[in-house]
Amino acid sequence: MSGPQCCANPPTLNPNSGAGHVEKLGGLNAYVTGSPDSKLAVLLISDVYGYEAPNLRKLADKVAAAGFYVAVPDFFHGDPYVADGGKPLQEWIKDHGVDKGFEEAKPVIQALKSKGITAIGAAGFCWGAKVVVQLGKREFIQAAVLLHPSFVTVDDIKGVEVPLSILGAEIDRLSPPALVKEFEEALNAISEVDSFVKIFPKVAHGWTVRYNVEDESAVKAAEEAHQNLLEWFAKYVK
Repeated sequence: MSGPQCCANPPTLNPNSGAGHVEKLGGLNAYVTGSPDSKLAVLLISDVYGYEAPNLRKLADKVAAAGFYVAVPDFFHGDPYVADGGKPLQEWIKDHGVDKGFEEAKPVIQALKSKGITAIGAAGFCWGAKVVVQLGKREFIQAAVLLHPSFVTVDDIKGVEVPLSILGAEIDRLSPPALVKEFEEALNAISEVDSFVKIFPKVAHGWTVRYNVEDESAVKAAEEAHQNLLEWFAKYVK
């Protein structure tokens, strides 16, 4: 996940963005939005820029409007990656490994279940996709979506037990189309796991959350991916 592409178009973080609020969930601060009475939840796991990214929170609100209780935890404990002037990415990642994210996601899922949630979907963006693929077991969640994943391997994909959607970008050095095709072939070989794989043309890694809101074509491509995510969860998280 090194190199400029993983970190291109950094968001302007805003702790007050979104229609929801921040509360403790499974030991982590989390942006939560949607009806607390919903029995269906969606966990959104961010890229390296964390849970205060306005576009990510806007997507959380959109998923909540479809009837889900949505949680976006702060897996970086108030220390998201800073593109300019912060630690080099390789150094930052040592303190914020995906395996640590996976371990910290388990109490979050328990906390959601203790609220009366009966089904959970999880979507991961870049860094978050590696956490979600590790969560892709029936004991944790009911469905998963990976958006422009980072670090994910074919072996990770082979270990998934729940319906999995992968939304990739044509211009992506971290998960290039050839690798996404390998993911698709691995999924096709697992007959008991429903899957959907799509490569979006003319977009780059990060396009679903790090788009320029004033660029009409960028917004349209991001919204198409958001719609695919919503349809996947509507189908399998119920």
